[in-house]
Amino acid sequence: MGDVIRVLLADDHPVVRRGLKATIEEDEHLRVIAEAGDGAEALRCIIELKPAVAIIDIDMPGLNGLGVAREVAAQNIDTRIIFMTFHANEDLMRAAMDVGGKGYLLKGSETDEIAAAIHAVSAGRTYIGSTMAAVLLKQNAENPNAQALDVSILTPTEKKILRLIADGLSSKEIGDQLSIHYRTVENHRTNMCRKLNIEGANALARFALQHRAALQERLL
Repeated sequence: MGDVIRVLLADDHPVVRRGLKATIEEDEHLRVIAEAGDGAEALRCIIELKPAVAIIDIDMPGLNGLGVAREVAAQNIDTRIIFMTFHANEDLMRAAMDVGGKGYLLKGSETDEIAAAIHAVSAGRTYIGSTMAAVLLKQNAENPNAQALDVSILTPTEKKILRLIADGLSSKEIGDQLSIHYRTVENHRTNMCRKLNIEGANALARFALQHRAALQERLL
């Protein structure tokens, strides 16, 4: 058996934590090392135990999940955070990713995806649950002012990179796959943001995710 991924669970409902723990530990490569019932306790556990991944509810008493993520980022702790919430809201998802979240899952409907999400973010990728991704696609289809996908202005290399971003790969992973330096990937990302008129942290990743289906079709 390979290395075990150490996981922290933070949710103010004990029944939810028990269910998540049972689901997670069905995978022999995952182990829940601690649980927390509020944000302050979650932050203490992350600082002391340095889990690889933390599953955090956004709505918790005292320090909420976003506040925990901000503190983790401020203290340069390597723990990767997956938010689990009832809120199928694009603005909240953007806020969650902007404070350092690496995953976003909706409670209940995406419980069966949690092991996949843990493995993905532990490997450095971003993971958005399938139900949330469907919500984003539906919102974009219903919004006539949504940003259109026009990849004709991108170079062939930029198109490849955009598709790999949509697949959740990091700049280093993209560089390894395309045999280029990760800093070159970062330069391409900057250029794509300029061409597509995209601004803000994680904005390109959100754009790629929202247009993932079209990217798969157009960039084959």
